[in-house]
Amino acid sequence: MALHSAVVVQIRLKPAHCTTVICEKTERKDRNSSRILHSATCGSVSSADEDTTVVKCFEYCRIALLASEPLQVGQNYTVHIEYSANLSESFHGFYKSSYRTQEGEVRVLAITQFEPTAARMAFPCFDEPSFKAQFSVKIRREPKHLALSNMPIVRSVNISKWLVEDHFDVSVKMSTYLVAFIVSDFKSVSKMTRHGIKISIYAVPDKINQADYALDAAVKLLDFYEDYFSIPYPLPKQDLAAIPDFQSGAMENWGLTTYRESALLYDSEKSSASSKLWITMIIAHELAHQWFGNLVTMEWWDDLWLNEGFAKFMEYVSVSVTHPELKVEDYFLGKCFDAMEVDALNSSHPISTPVEDPAQILEMFDDVSYEKGACILNMLWNYLTADVFKAGIVQYLRNYSYRNTKNEDLWNSLTNICPVDGTHESQLQSDGFCTRNQQTSSSSHWTRRETLEVGTMMNTWTLQKGFPLITVMAKGKNVYLRQEHYMKGSHSSPPTGYLWHVPLTYITSKSDTVQRFLLTTKTDVLILPEEVEWIKFNVGMNGYYIMHYEDDGWDNLISILKENHTAISSNDRASLINNVFQLVSIGKLSISKALDLTLYLNHESQIMPVFQGMNELIPIYKLMEKRDMDDVENQLKEYIVNIFKNLIDKQSWNDEGSVSERLLRNSLLLFACARKYQPCVDKAEEYFMKWKESDGTLRLPNDVKAAVYTVGAQTVEGWDFLFSKYRLPSFNTEKNEIEVALSISRNKEKLQWLMDQGLLGDIVKTQDLPHIVVFVAKNPSGYHLAWKFLKENWNKLAQKFELGSHSIAGMVIGVTNQYSTREQLAQVKEFFSSLDEKSSHLRCIQQAIEIIEENIRWMDINFEQIKLWLQNNKI
Repeated sequence: MALHSAVVVQIRLKPAHCTTVICEKTERKDRNSSRILHSATCGSVSSADEDTTVVKCFEYCRIALLASEPLQVGQNYTVHIEYSANLSESFHGFYKSSYRTQEGEVRVLAITQFEPTAARMAFPCFDEPSFKAQFSVKIRREPKHLALSNMPIVRSVNISKWLVEDHFDVSVKMSTYLVAFIVSDFKSVSKMTRHGIKISIYAVPDKINQADYALDAAVKLLDFYEDYFSIPYPLPKQDLAAIPDFQSGAMENWGLTTYRESALLYDSEKSSASSKLWITMIIAHELAHQWFGNLVTMEWWDDLWLNEGFAKFMEYVSVSVTHPELKVEDYFLGKCFDAMEVDALNSSHPISTPVEDPAQILEMFDDVSYEKGACILNMLWNYLTADVFKAGIVQYLRNYSYRNTKNEDLWNSLTNICPVDGTHESQLQSDGFCTRNQQTSSSSHWTRRETLEVGTMMNTWTLQKGFPLITVMAKGKNVYLRQEHYMKGSHSSPPTGYLWHVPLTYITSKSDTVQRFLLTTKTDVLILPEEVEWIKFNVGMNGYYIMHYEDDGWDNLISILKENHTAISSNDRASLINNVFQLVSIGKLSISKALDLTLYLNHESQIMPVFQGMNELIPIYKLMEKRDMDDVENQLKEYIVNIFKNLIDKQSWNDEGSVSERLLRNSLLLFACARKYQPCVDKAEEYFMKWKESDGTLRLPNDVKAAVYTVGAQTVEGWDFLFSKYRLPSFNTEKNEIEVALSISRNKEKLQWLMDQGLLGDIVKTQDLPHIVVFVAKNPSGYHLAWKFLKENWNKLAQKFELGSHSIAGMVIGVTNQYSTREQLAQVKEFFSSLDEKSSHLRCIQQAIEIIEENIRWMDINFEQIKLWLQNNKI
């Protein structure tokens, strides 16, 4: 398939513009271009086309058009360029996708993915976010296909019996990366929102019956955002399209959002609870972008977080209202823990970071921009109060609609907006200060006549990397506070020169009312009204920082967990579990102290503390698996199973309960069966044999499928049967669970074959390959294979997924982050140093090396202590 087209660009020359354009070698390089430029003309609106010389600089993403005569300031010019190109074979630009019908027929479609720098692969353009323009799109297609773009079709013209030309309405003013078009045979279902916007879900014909849940969710969410922002959605329609081949989770193209099929399609009879949660959150994310990112766009990619951090944060704000049964607030702190894992490394970067070339831009699409961005916004939301925060962001969106912004524009919009705090009414005075008619209470956010320096505060979170460790020591009624930069590694002392404005929150043994204190200096003293037995900071983990309690602080908190763990919230319990292990990593606490805390988990039943306990303990024995430490490894596995044994045994093998209960059931049973906990294995084997005997027609409970498939795939016969079902369209919604199960096999030939098929892309979709490689890497029988596969196919993977992409970073880190020997470190360094400069300088490679070095240091210090602790603590 090929693209033959023309682009017309209308420009008005301003005095600051040059009349000659040259190619400079400092410009960002294109990754891949097969575009052929046929001709270009440049003419004013009042004259005939002028002769134009074209200088081609495809290597540097540029063409230069040199007019035969000097261009006149203030004159309007139209540039007409004719060009052609083949459809891309990667996942970016204007690329080819395909799917197989239930009858086995392979059908092809064409789809765009332009963010961040791939619009230039489809048409010549000013491909930077600040060059906003209106776009007029025409597409020629066969009658059997339909065409979609950002705007609705205004008319279709029959060019011939076999060719139709669709004319789309002129778009609103937007950046090039948001332009989108699809040519396919998709079917659709539609509904109208309360505000009169047509919502449509598009999917391949065989799967359109799985679109109803997404349609209802999108209608609710778009209505919510229009009401919340008090700014109408500016387009007449919003299409959501499920794409068979799609690298990322989804893309926010204005009016035509695109998704992986697994991120949009939901089968009420076959899909899991986690699938419903994920689909809802992703739709919420992309629809939030219609305001944050599309209506108001960052000026350059160094402030990508203004798009992605806000969209990630708004997922939780919106879904908690539109779908309260999902209880999304339970999972937010997990995103902050994920961000901190990356942000604790020396190779991390500030949220706002200068970037230049496409690889550097792609690297910005990481946990720092998304998760950390969302977490600091949540912290600010809690600091300002929900009403003040909302008023500020609405002002931001209104002031900068159809424009581009920087960090300071957001902070300015959130400054000098006064809160309403209980019975205390605030007013903004002419001097810019908030005042109240009564003295504020000690728990208020603001003291009397204190200005809200939002920019000063938030710059400490966006312009420097990392996050603070807050150390507290209670002496009588005095609580001594100290902040320092938390960083993992072999540093003899923490880095200096870092200072944050930290909005601290705390509760005590005497009061569960949340108190607040803004720490703006290295040290400070907080005076309590009375002495307390214990104090817990960072209530609900709403702040992006971790805590250390000196003297007997940790002992007191551990005692509370053991004696009456429900005295503090489940999120607070999860944050204690996380913090205690982070302190082990920097030598503030012993691993014995951290393991002592985990003993209480024998009585835990809530999802976030259980998940956090597993997230801290499982990686420890995973390090041991790759060092042949069988005795201690097996003792640790046994300990983990035992502390969760009561909870595992209570799990029913059905789909009953809340979403949180179902997610917990899925994870616990998969964990127990993978760890060969015999009651779980026996039950899963029974289910698998019945399912196999029915030739896959027996309906398994959705929440136990992962465990059943994992146990069944341990035999060659079971693996083959499971894979035969994986290939069928009727098992499309279960592919993720099946991929995990196939990747946990102990059969090395099967693991190698699975990765090879993912690279070929016929039987196993190449879009799923990065996840499969990481799953295999976590398998003690497969980690050597995954590393070998990554090395041998590096160039193919880089070409398919792009250097700097989240897919490449995920494989690099996922394959190596459980290495903990000096030999493994040497192998990793040797391979990546042998690559070209562009590859070897990727941030993910720096992160991978740093993680291995930290693993080595961690195991050297803690292994013997773990061994001794396990001998002394039998459950």
